[in-house]
Amino acid sequence: MINIYDYLDYREYLRDYYVEAKKSKPFFSYRFIGNHVGMDSSYVIKVLQRGLHISSKKIDAFIKLLDLDRPGGEYFEALVHFGRAKSVSQQKIYFERLFSLSSVKAHRLEQHQYEFFQKWYYSAVWAIINCLPFDGDYHALAENCMPAITVWEAKRSVRLLEKLELIKKNDDGKYHTTGQNLTTGYKWLSQVVENNQREMIRLAGESLSSFDKKERDISSVTLGIDEKVLPEIQEHIRQFRMSLIKIVNGYAGTGRVYQLNIQLFPLSSNLEKNP
Repeated sequence: MINIYDYLDYREYLRDYYVEAKKSKPFFSYRFIGNHVGMDSSYVIKVLQRGLHISSKKIDAFIKLLDLDRPGGEYFEALVHFGRAKSVSQQKIYFERLFSLSSVKAHRLEQHQYEFFQKWYYSAVWAIINCLPFDGDYHALAENCMPAITVWEAKRSVRLLEKLELIKKNDDGKYHTTGQNLTTGYKWLSQVVENNQREMIRLAGESLSSFDKKERDISSVTLGIDEKVLPEIQEHIRQFRMSLIKIVNGYAGTGRVYQLNIQLFPLSSNLEKNP
């Protein structure tokens, strides 16, 4: 049986709930849902497909339909508001609300993981320490980031990386990376990673004026694509990423930290559906 506390996307929860309920209740249909929450069945479909959101006025009706207890209902309500949040600050407020409401014995690691993906420089500091063990000189650590961060941000980064057990102080008195990877496998962390990706895309734009051409490689191509071939393109991108990792891991030394962004996104509506 699905557990609402395993979700950070209420529409994903609704979709899984629908599939589960349909197995034991053949009458459980989009129309059935629509009749009970006062919503057209076509709108229900679009919600479950993550194309639309339910309104705040419909939350109570859905809680009743889902037969959620009071804590579960409060969590569902926070899920809806989190999904509808339009700014990072709003997302953070509702994420913390979700975390506090979760009946699951959530690991503190998960909350620290959430924080990790809020700032671009956390991963940069980790990569720098991976290249050059940190001896406690926060001024140098801050200046090694590009763009440079503050000493306070450098200290904050080291504290967080320690909590995540991504770095550890060894007998030589220096911080080294532990070799552990930060997982994004949690259903409710995958969406949070988007904030980090937005930051990295922003930095990529700034790099056009911050670095000489010989220090960067930024190119773009506009394609007309049949959506049937999209999965194949995505697989090629995945294999390309993995091949680069193998190349980099084949060298013992590291002289500089780089960020690689690969972006594929639509520039038009679905032209096949247009008259």
